[in-house]
Amino acid sequence: MIRTYRDLDVWQRSMALVKAVYALVGGLPSDEHFGLISQMQRASVSVPANIAEGHARDSTREYLRFISIALGSLAELATLVELANALHPGEPESGNAMLSEIDELRLMLRGLQGSLKAKLPAPSSLLTAP
Repeated sequence: MIRTYRDLDVWQRSMALVKAVYALVGGLPSDEHFGLISQMQRASVSVPANIAEGHARDSTREYLRFISIALGSLAELATLVELANALHPGEPESGNAMLSEIDELRLMLRGLQGSLKAKLPAPSSLLTAP
């Protein structure tokens, strides 16, 4: 049973992704601290934070908005990981594994998004007869 956001598999996996990102950026050159490192950390942290914030909101529509933000942060993170791989090709296996995990999380969030959308009233039920 899901009582809090901590019970969501997608939140738990996104928290693990944050840890993996922090480990990955530890191997980047220090001159990237205000570039890729900072951006990758912020984008990764945004994912579980937005899942948690959305779950705490009062409406399904608000929850959906925060899931959408988390999806955007995942896309941003994927782009940054690809950039890190291209600019600093030291450990491409780590980056490739991270991209696979990002894809899995995207699918999980899309699934959550779909189940939340199913809870919304159908658009035709919002219309009143003339």
